[in-house]
Amino acid sequence: MSQAAPAVAAKMPPQIPYIIANEGCERFSFYGMRNILTSFLISSLLLSMPENLRAGMAKEIFHTFVIGVYFFPLLGGWLADRFFGKYNTVFWLSLVYCAGHACLAIFDDNPRGFYVGLFLIAFGSGGIKPLVSSFVGDQFDQSNRSMAQKVFEAFYWIINLGSFFASILMPYFLKQLGAGVAFGIPGILMLIATIIFWSGRKKYVHVAPVAKDPHSFINVVRTALLAEVPGKARTGLYIAVLGVIAAVGVLLTIPTLALVPAICLALVMLLGFGGIGTWIQLDRAYGTHPDVIVDGVRSVLRVLVIFALVTPFWSLFDQKASTWVVQADSMVKPSWFQSSQMQALNPMLVMLLIPFNNLVLYPMCKRLGLELTALRRMGLGIAFSGFAWIVVGFMQLTMDGGNTLSITWQILPYALLTLGEVLVSTTGLEFAYGQAPLAMKGVIMSFWSLTVTIGNLWVLLADASVKSAPVMEQIKTSGISTTAFLMFFFAGFALLASLVFAMYAKSYKMHNYYRQA
Repeated sequence: MSQAAPAVAAKMPPQIPYIIANEGCERFSFYGMRNILTSFLISSLLLSMPENLRAGMAKEIFHTFVIGVYFFPLLGGWLADRFFGKYNTVFWLSLVYCAGHACLAIFDDNPRGFYVGLFLIAFGSGGIKPLVSSFVGDQFDQSNRSMAQKVFEAFYWIINLGSFFASILMPYFLKQLGAGVAFGIPGILMLIATIIFWSGRKKYVHVAPVAKDPHSFINVVRTALLAEVPGKARTGLYIAVLGVIAAVGVLLTIPTLALVPAICLALVMLLGFGGIGTWIQLDRAYGTHPDVIVDGVRSVLRVLVIFALVTPFWSLFDQKASTWVVQADSMVKPSWFQSSQMQALNPMLVMLLIPFNNLVLYPMCKRLGLELTALRRMGLGIAFSGFAWIVVGFMQLTMDGGNTLSITWQILPYALLTLGEVLVSTTGLEFAYGQAPLAMKGVIMSFWSLTVTIGNLWVLLADASVKSAPVMEQIKTSGISTTAFLMFFFAGFALLASLVFAMYAKSYKMHNYYRQA
């Protein structure tokens, strides 16, 4: 009787350290420049503007930049999947990324050159964003896929460690050594990241670009919208065309809207109206495309409703690097402490809250009979972000009344917002992955990145709205400052979204599209 061969222990691919080291340096470089951007704009680059306008312009520039960072993953993923493969796309976009950092360091007193640098960083960083994690997955096979989870956990910690040290060090360097050095150091880290990534080129598993898929998400949508059925109206197509008309109308407002927000708002119109139209006529794609693919598109459309309700969270979350920094500038703090350094609380709390939630909070809730499902966690996370902004709103009212506040008061809203992040961000990725069939997982990840883009778009649109004369007059009658008004507006925006989220979640039918073992 033959004996079964002993199981071979799974081995970590030797090329993984190259990718992790690359990620650590790249994340430090990104957060290093991002976390000092608002302060630098207010204190240096925008000095030619009237003082009362600088904070608003700095906020607009910051959120336009973030919009770009989370918009370009669509382009990066398309280039890698269709033409160049992941390695080549990451490498060449990393060089673009380095050029962007160089522009920030060289043109720290030249707005045009500095803005070119921001564009190049948004293009490079955004373009590689969806590729690095999937490139990691390419390095594993059936024999060692159990090791992949450990690598992704290492990725998450590397990201937060990079963010923590960047948030602590870069504001100090900006004050003590100047903008050229403060923006140059992240550039050097990005160059090191690129060299490390290139050094492992002969060790990586390279997956070739895929051929054009006749049953892709876009092709199924096209079939559903264009297919004619005798005796049935083409209501879905008309709705989608209405979205195209609305998108063109938005683009024609570029003279009054900035280019990037106009493009993103046009994209929202296309996605919203196109999604509704596709849902109405999706049954028409059966027969032309495999049933499982059409069902997958329907699942993606249902998930997009969840994603739309998450966008208000990102509106609040990303303003910790703009609105909250501006607020911190007016608070009492030690002379050696910079307002931007408060952002180090976020990654530090993330690293504490994740094990706390998994080891203490979730088990305790389960013992009490409260099952915190993925959708419940996400809804609570959106609500916690709203509570955080209620706190900063009352803090702003206190300071507007002539009272002084210590910067330590911001610890409470940071804690609430970070708890919201842990509940929304990490849960959202897991939720999205499980709700989309294998062929649609890339589409889902791209749409998840767009939630951040759209969230930052809401910030720009809200800020632009309050500048109109009728709204300004209405705010004056309320007796509170424009800043405080916007803080309470965003708090209400998130709380309303969490309520609608909870209502939709009750009727949402969960799917399990994980790969069979």
